[in-house]
Amino acid sequence: MSQLRSLLETEKAAIEAFVALLREEQETLIAGQADVLETIGSRKLELVEQLNAIEARRQAMNGMSTSQAMQAWLQGQPEEHYSLALWNGIIDLARTAKALHATNGELVAMHLAKTAEAIDVLTQRQKEATLYGANGQAASGSGSRIVDSA
Repeated sequence: MSQLRSLLETEKAAIEAFVALLREEQETLIAGQADVLETIGSRKLELVEQLNAIEARRQAMNGMSTSQAMQAWLQGQPEEHYSLALWNGIIDLARTAKALHATNGELVAMHLAKTAEAIDVLTQRQKEATLYGANGQAASGSGSRIVDSA
């Protein structure tokens, strides 16, 4: 087995783990389990660092810095046909990871919007329930007939 093939197998396994973690993150976001996200974030960071190190080793090994260059080079190496299949699998997994990451970002944005709405509602109610203004003077009507008539 060539060194490149071995490295591509390692890269594919790492990106498969990353995709599985993104799916887990998505399930966690859908379930609203925010307390688990910190652990998932730490694991994602470790995997990203691992993937970056593997990519750097691959680029140092063959000098290919783009996926298109790697694809073209592998197509010109008949003895690396298995490596080409691995590379195509890696590219497909990378597309899946990108799509999952985008969806997870949308889920996070949705949760943030709901949280902002809840904060707005709570702070508005707090303003409405204030009996005294910032200047220490009685506020003009609290919206409660019992308090206002006292």
